[in-house]
Amino acid sequence: MDLDVFVTAHRAEWDRLEALLHRKRRLTGAEADELVLLYQRATTHLSLLLSSAPDPALTGRLTSLVARARSAVTGARKASWRDTARFFTTAFPAAVYRLRRWWIPTAILSLAVAAVMGWWIATHPEVQAAIGAPQELREMTRPGGEYESYYSSHPAASFAAQVWTNNAQAVALCLVLGAFAGVPVLWVLFQNMLNLGAGIGLMSSAGRLDTFLGLILPHGLLELTAVFVAAGIGLRLGWTLVDPGPRTRRTALAEEGRAALGVAIGLAAVLFVCGVIEGFVTPSGLPTWARIGIGVAAELAFLLYVYVLGGRAVRAGETGDVSPSDREALVPTAA
Repeated sequence: MDLDVFVTAHRAEWDRLEALLHRKRRLTGAEADELVLLYQRATTHLSLLLSSAPDPALTGRLTSLVARARSAVTGARKASWRDTARFFTTAFPAAVYRLRRWWIPTAILSLAVAAVMGWWIATHPEVQAAIGAPQELREMTRPGGEYESYYSSHPAASFAAQVWTNNAQAVALCLVLGAFAGVPVLWVLFQNMLNLGAGIGLMSSAGRLDTFLGLILPHGLLELTAVFVAAGIGLRLGWTLVDPGPRTRRTALAEEGRAALGVAIGLAAVLFVCGVIEGFVTPSGLPTWARIGIGVAAELAFLLYVYVLGGRAVRAGETGDVSPSDREALVPTAA
């Protein structure tokens, strides 16, 4: 290729494309058609240049020109309040509802493990002795002890923020670690159930299980549900590595991974509610029945949200993935 002849032959087209891209006013229909045509031609010119005469200066100019023209032709994708509304009314509840067969069994088995641990600790003094010295355990379980003072040891606002951050980290760990075949998720879940079981066992042995439940249930119902959802979806993500189904492993991981990321964002909002309850309701002077009632109401609201909005969205074909326009195009393949 004679580079000088090539430049002379096509410079006018490149200059015209540059002028259209710098046009301040809105393009007319004819100008928009011209922009698309010149963009296609510039793309062809760049391809020919790279394969025949890769001049650095000219290649750089055409690469920049084609990139800016592509952005102008395809348009930049901008997030809007409509995207936020779609996420919270469709994508997030759909992802949680679609994967309920993973997180509901996870919740049932985890709570059973916590209950067994609590019974074991409460009925075996030698296990309690392994947890701490008798004086330490009395300090933890006495009226006004560590279990009770924990919820009022800091200002409500800062305590709520701290709780939200800690819980969000635990949820994120469950979702992220799911990509490692799900095994680390089981460890995170076991640690949470061990802490819960220890509290149940120690307070039960001190005859104060009702006090413990009155402290844990207002925020714990919704908080544990969020953890179980994250763990279940993390396990589903890990299982995708083993059995991607009819999809390729790469496609399955991409789709389930995007849905899991969306769930992480949604659960951050759920955990914010938990943090507010734990910071302001749990240590408040409200009667125990009122505090537990608030926790039950929050839990029921979340379940209704998932089953009503999520169920409707799933029946309409929603999976919790990003909108179809934001996904990569898939080429059909034979099974």
